[in-house]
This record gives sequence, C-alpha cells and structure tokens, in this order.
Amino acid sequence: MSQWLFDLGNSRFKFAPLRDDGRAGDVQAWAHGVQTLSNEAAAALPTGNIAWVASVASPALTADIVGHLGQRFAEVRVVHTLSECAGVRVAYAEPNRFGVDRFLALLGARALGHVLVAGVGTALTIDLMDADGGHRGGRIAASPTTMREALHQRAAQLPASGGEYVEFANDTADALASGCDGAAVALIERSLQQASLALGPVRLLLHGGGAPPLLPLLPGAEHRPSLVLDGLAVWAAYHAAANA
Repeated sequence: MSQWLFDLGNSRFKFAPLRDDGRAGDVQAWAHGVQTLSNEAAAALPTGNIAWVASVASPALTADIVGHLGQRFAEVRVVHTLSECAGVRVAYAEPNRFGVDRFLALLGARALGHVLVAGVGTALTIDLMDADGGHRGGRIAASPTTMREALHQRAAQLPASGGEYVEFANDTADALASGCDGAAVALIERSLQQASLALGPVRLLLHGGGAPPLLPLLPGAEHRPSLVLDGLAVWAAYHAAANA
C-alpha cells in the first residue's frame, strides 16, 4: 500500500513517501503561494492509497491542498495535535492550541532522550521534551527571515535579505544578518542553558528551512531537516496499530 506524508508550512510544502521501515523517505520541498498551489505543482503531486497531511497554513491553502490530494489518493487523513500520542505528552492544557508541526517534531524526536527542538521557519519555535516523552513547554518568536522582512516593511532602506553573519559588522547588510541570526541563536542558547539546568545533558535538534545558517553558530546542534515528516510517520504507524 502506497502512503505519503505531507507537511504544509507557512511558506514551504514538503512531502515524502512513507517507507516500509516506518520512516520518511526522500523529501521534496517547494515554496508555495499564499492561498493556492500552482497547477504545475498540483500536477506533480504523487498518487497512492493514503495521504497523511499536517498543515499550519491558512485554511484556504489547506483546503486547496487537501482537494488536490483527494483527486490523487484513495484516502486523505489530516492529522491534529493530541494530548498524548506514541509516548509523547503535550504540556498545553488545550492541545489543539499547540501547533501540529511542533507536536510532530516531538514525535519524531521521541526516541532521542532529552531534547530541545528548534524549528526555524516563518516562526522560531523551541520545545523541550524529556527522555520520558514529557513536553516541558516551549517558546515562539520571529525567525531571522521574518525579523528581516518586518524591518524592511517598517524601514524600506533596510534590505530584507543579504549580508553575512559576523560578530561586529561594518556594513548594514552584514549588521542585519548578524543581528537577526544572532537574536535567534541567543534565544536558542538561553533555552538550551535552562534545559540543561533542569534535565542535565540535552540534545539540540534544528529543523526548518531557516536552520542551515544557524548551524555553524550552534556547536553540537544536530540538523534534522525531516523531523516533522518523521513525526508524521510515527503518527501514521501509531494509528495503524491502534486500528489493527
């Protein structure tokens, strides 16, 4: 039976086959429009038996994607956050308010011990989970890309992209890159420090399209680009076992 995993974020659409070993296969990632998937992109979607879909995008875009997948798959199953699933227990009193991407990233990291999971996309999200699967809570901030875009909107002379990270920049583009990337790194480092005080040694996992520029600034960080899709694979296996 052919099953595929789909992760619809605020700015990127990622998908991968569900492998026989229960993990996500090779990942494809596309940038998407604000409200619709282009006809060319829709025509390139895979076909199969079951599509597992996680979305934090707008309801309109989510409905558009689900509609396209409904024409190419026998079943489309949209996942949502649960208070407890596959050994992970969410800290939120109202689990439906905990983003499904953050939830699935924790599922993907469940077997890795004490972890601090940082997702770098439109937002910067940080979540702490102990080795027993207990979510200890987290943080949400603007990602470096969103910081740059917000500054550009308020002051057009400040470029929305470009520049390189240096500790003390001598031009505006580098100063912006250094300030916005540095702000994200500082928040992650503060979170890792506090996590280590609470739990002892903690693994730092980074995922999301904005993670690569931060990795050189965070020694010891592990890049897990398919973490949400790996968690979606865990969800699929969990529900298949529950319904067996």
